[in-house]
Amino acid sequence: MSALEKIVGWIPPLLQGAQVTIALTLASVSAGLVLSLFLALGKMAKSPVIRRFCSGYIFFFRGTPLLMQLYFIYYGLPEITPLLTINNRFIAAFIAFALNSAAYCAEIIRAAIQSIDKGQFEASRALGMSYPQTMRLVIIPQSIRRLIPPVGNEFIMVLKDASLVSIIALADITKVTRSISSSTASALVYIPAMVLYLIITAVFSLVFHKLEKKYSVYE
Repeated sequence: MSALEKIVGWIPPLLQGAQVTIALTLASVSAGLVLSLFLALGKMAKSPVIRRFCSGYIFFFRGTPLLMQLYFIYYGLPEITPLLTINNRFIAAFIAFALNSAAYCAEIIRAAIQSIDKGQFEASRALGMSYPQTMRLVIIPQSIRRLIPPVGNEFIMVLKDASLVSIIALADITKVTRSISSSTASALVYIPAMVLYLIITAVFSLVFHKLEKKYSVYE
């Protein structure tokens, strides 16, 4: 069997692994964005308790390796109590990646909010808006435009970091690639695997580029 025939035969299982990689990335970044909004607002809150809690959360998840977080959630939690056992590998990976992504996205959102001119806050207050109304109706909608480029970068980073889930035997692209390489004693499988990563990255980079152009703050 020629090298080309081998590579063609490896495409179907690699595509199945790609589905896991893409699903994990989309789910974790989406959940992380939702959580990060509360963390960002909490870090800017007047309450010192809320502010310290959110700052501590962000510091912890940004300051420790994602690999260790994944290990702890899947292997460490059951040692604390069996009630915390997560048997589903995808869910365990989703939790780890979502919590980690939230910490990074929180800083992105905080920076975007603080980049809005303070006059916007003052004008909203002058119109009789409360703080929640000001954030929901004035500040956050303007901040969204500034979020697209850094969130796009975070998405691509999570997409590539998803390869870490192979350590808990979740069948993503990297896990499938390693399995094929071990069973066939061939490293050629890494060629289509890397090409697949490049294609996925290119597609999502294009999507975020289109969004950035559409919602550019300079237009």
